[in-house]
Formats: sequence, structure tokens, C-alpha cells
Amino acid sequence: MKFNSYFLIVCSFLAFFPVTQAAAEPDSGFESIFDGKTLNGWKAADGRFWSVEDEAITAKSTADLPAERNHYLVWEGGQLGDFELKLQHRILSPNKVNGGFQFRSEMFDGEIPNDCRGYQVDNNTETDWLVRLYDEFGRHTLAWRGEKTVFDREGEKSTEIIEEATGEPWFQLDQWHEYHLVCRGPHLVLNVDGRIAAEVEDLDPAQQDFSGILALQLHSGPEMTVQFKDIQIKRLDSSTRE
Repeated sequence: MKFNSYFLIVCSFLAFFPVTQAAAEPDSGFESIFDGKTLNGWKAADGRFWSVEDEAITAKSTADLPAERNHYLVWEGGQLGDFELKLQHRILSPNKVNGGFQFRSEMFDGEIPNDCRGYQVDNNTETDWLVRLYDEFGRHTLAWRGEKTVFDREGEKSTEIIEEATGEPWFQLDQWHEYHLVCRGPHLVLNVDGRIAAEVEDLDPAQQDFSGILALQLHSGPEMTVQFKDIQIKRLDSSTRE
């Protein structure tokens, strides 16, 4: 009886002190590259668009500060070759908008300064496909959601259907969803919330990219908010390519 009374007293005392859950640790082998508080380790040509809100990297196009061109926030961790990337993403807007992030890409000065070209995970809220693998300033669509494509050494494209990735989408762009991107040599695989979405085998030596930067995008267009969080990288050993 005395033990039970003591136990109840302790439980009542502890009830006044809520348990704080520790931040999630990166998955095995992954390195967190965003601290959830600052933009340390990231660089933008125009920092006015970028901030941290809701423990997420946030970019906004507003009436007072419209995005009349694409803007990029570049990770300063160097070139990525073979790697896996995991991040949470969402796009908030009453408008039909576009967005995404670049990988194995490069910054360059073209018609506008500080532009970006290369591979991209591209989102579009006005479509039924929602996400695709893309080549900015290159071949454009590499694979729509639900496609596995191969570009041969002459640049010819062949396509197979990924049945489990077709039909009604299992994610929404205005809600947090996880992109898991795996890049190993010419092989690019995009998973969304644990399911494969698109796949590319890029064997075209005139177009393929084996390394480059990671850059988050705020696309030109109507008012919108784009957010990224829980960003993790795992560098892969190129000698273990399949």
C-alpha cells in the first residue's frame, strides 16, 4: 500500500513536467544539412526571398516582393556525385504554381545572372502528374510521374510505364511529403513518400551529368510560399555502382 501511494505521488509530480521529444536523428548514413533554425551553409544571390519559418527553409513570392524570375538557394557543401537525398517539401498557394529543386546542376549567367541548369525534381500544382524528373535548360522532361525512361548513347529516349506510380497521386504538393532521390552514376530514381515516382537511366554522354550542386528553387510566377525541411544527404561510393 505504501509503495502504491508513493508511485501515485511520483506520477502526479511528473505530470507537471511535459516530456520534450528529441529531434529526429538523421537516417543511418545520412547527414543533416539544414539545422532547422538558420540558413548557415546555404547561399542565395538575392537573400530577400529566403528565410526560416516553421523550422523550414522558406521562400516567398508576394505582392510586395514578386518573383519575376527563378531564384535559388544553393547548398555550400560542394559538388554531389553519387548520393541519396531526403527532404520534406510543400508548396502553398491559391494559384497554379511550379517549383522544385536542382541536383547535379550548375549556376550560370545566361539571359539573367545567377540562373541554374541541370537535373531537377520539378513540381506543378495544375497537373495530374504533380512531379517529374526534368532537365532545366536541357532536354526538359526526362520522366513524368509513372515513367521509367532510358536515354541511349545516341540520345534516343525509350519509355516504360511504372504501374505502381500511375493513376491518382498518393501525395499532395500543398502538404508535407518526402522526396527520396537516389543518384548513382547515370541512374536517377525518385521516390515520394516511400513509393517510386519516376526513374531515368541517362546514358547520353553529350547530356548526362555525374556531379553538380544542390539548389532549392523559388519559381517565377504568382504569389506562393515554398518550404523545405529535414534535408539529409548520404554520399555514395562511386566504386560500388551497380
